[in-house]
Amino acid sequence: MPVLTIAEMARMLDGEVVGDAAATLTGFAPASQARPGDLTFAENETYLAAAENSAATAVITARGARQGAKALIQVANPRVAFARAVAHFFPEPTHVPGIHPLAVVHPSAQIDATAHVGPFCHVGERAVIGPRCVLQSQVFIGSEVELGAQVNLFPNVTIYARSKLGERVRVHSGTVIGSDGFGYVLDGAIHRKVPQIGIVQIGDDVEIGANVTIDRAALGATSIGRGTKIDNQVHIAHNVVIGEHCILCGQVGIAGSARMGDYVVLAGQVGIAGHLKIGSHVTVGSKSGVMHDIPDGQTWLGAPAQPDKQTKRIVIAMQRLPELLRKVAHWEKKLGALEE
Repeated sequence: MPVLTIAEMARMLDGEVVGDAAATLTGFAPASQARPGDLTFAENETYLAAAENSAATAVITARGARQGAKALIQVANPRVAFARAVAHFFPEPTHVPGIHPLAVVHPSAQIDATAHVGPFCHVGERAVIGPRCVLQSQVFIGSEVELGAQVNLFPNVTIYARSKLGERVRVHSGTVIGSDGFGYVLDGAIHRKVPQIGIVQIGDDVEIGANVTIDRAALGATSIGRGTKIDNQVHIAHNVVIGEHCILCGQVGIAGSARMGDYVVLAGQVGIAGHLKIGSHVTVGSKSGVMHDIPDGQTWLGAPAQPDKQTKRIVIAMQRLPELLRKVAHWEKKLGALEE
């Protein structure tokens, strides 16, 4: 692992050192596992107390944190500094440029000399693989797929024909991009398939988790905006448009032709009905079922989803139902006695 002094690490993190700036850092670990030479992380007083009792040499903290026996690197945002420090001590593995002899590459494919194509990969005709791309083992690239620079496809990723991925896109194992949208029309007694002839377009700096499915458009493009992050087991249907820097947590499902703005957060197991418009800076709580458009900047909860304050009032009212039923039964009994 790269070795730095506390002062050098502080400069890298735009932080300030409180304590011994000359001590050496050789790794990063949680407080419970830290050894001498390790840097650790504490975003509040509880974690700082644990770090003080650990063997760690230095602690990343917020500015103004109380110093004890440990050297502190005080930063504006400890979580951001944590991410940057861990990336320094645990850099991404490197892949040697070249095409593995067990890969199958169509003669018309264009693969940059700096790209890595692993064993048992398939690269289809007229596909374009950009500089420093990594195709780990058993990746399937369909015809006319375009990958920008530094795309990293983990094992068993499938990219259907004509899909386009921007730069620095990461796609984890088992994900399928560009499969047919779920489009059928009732023709007499049968469901006739509507040909799905569109594409998937993915912007720069998107990360896609494991076992995600993103369907190609019926016409036009299913689009994922720059900087969006998608968790495992998410389904995105045909012609969906997702804006920039959105967060989609595990098991989210978005039905066809829904549109989302920028900086949207969908918590786990949220379902979005088709053809809806979700504004920018919207947050939807876990397990919510969205059946209506949501304006910019709002937080919605529940199934069917409603604005958060309204949903909370409903939940509070439902919690009072047993008490209300007891009161109703009491007064029914009283009134019945009076009638007799």
